[in-house]
Amino acid sequence: MQYRRLGNAGLKVSTIAFGGWINFGSDTISEHIARQTISAAYESGINYFDLADIYANGRAEKQMGQILSQYPRHSLVIATKVFWPMSDEVNDRGLSRKHIMESIAKSLRRLQTDYVDLYFCHRPDPNTPLLETARAMDDLVHQGKVLYWGTSEWSGAQISEVLELCARYNLYPPQVEQPNYSLLNRQRVETEIVPVTVPGGMGLVVFSPLAQGMLTGKYDDGIPDDSRFARESWAKERFMTEANVAKVRQLAPIAAELGITRGQLALAWALRQPGISSAIIGATRPEQVRENVIASEVTLSDEVAAQIQTLVTTE
Repeated sequence: MQYRRLGNAGLKVSTIAFGGWINFGSDTISEHIARQTISAAYESGINYFDLADIYANGRAEKQMGQILSQYPRHSLVIATKVFWPMSDEVNDRGLSRKHIMESIAKSLRRLQTDYVDLYFCHRPDPNTPLLETARAMDDLVHQGKVLYWGTSEWSGAQISEVLELCARYNLYPPQVEQPNYSLLNRQRVETEIVPVTVPGGMGLVVFSPLAQGMLTGKYDDGIPDDSRFARESWAKERFMTEANVAKVRQLAPIAAELGITRGQLALAWALRQPGISSAIIGATRPEQVRENVIASEVTLSDEVAAQIQTLVTTE
């Protein structure tokens, strides 16, 4: 496993991170398999585990917290998030000071820890002044409940604005942005986000680097009955196009030449891009984790990167 600094911070995260979105806290996998999968991640060198309070409405945090409690806390980088409604209560949502302070207390209890390493603002909140959010996050850092805070799916303009506010008022700035990024979803991150985050000293930890499984090649011949696209129409509608299927098929000989899978190729490509500290994977079986972490050790040549670039930009 390789490790990288989170932007210009001293914190180092595994280049492959483990995410608890969708699968954890649900009936998708049994408790036994969940523990085996987390164990495979930890034993493979993954130190970064990514969650959010909204995942299974808190149950993902609770399940992951119970499993991670068996490991030394200093060996873990635990991340969670705040923003989405957690109940019907009018203040139980957004990025107000009230919601942030109450949400971190609940997340820490579910995670069975005194602090989280990373705390993300899961989306921007148009109803709360940005300075209020930044001051609340700064207070959490001073209290030791959060070590670094970040943003997720914020626009370049919003990130730039909060960095300027934090500099003006001497607040701890966000250290990380978590965007959706993959070979099939590139433009916004490359043209809007990276030009702000890299000069701002922020790291990027990207989610859906395999485009919900599209880049593994599992949909080359249609949609299997037990696949994510079969269960979740939004994912299918976003990625399952004739053009994408053709592109993914053309990645097969490139991966074969390197002796790796297309999933490993896609992860290695993402980790090659400027400003990226880590790529978050999801897994429901230990073998999926072990297969994905191989990408951490894959180095793509300039020639291969150019070949991939030409392929994915072809309409």
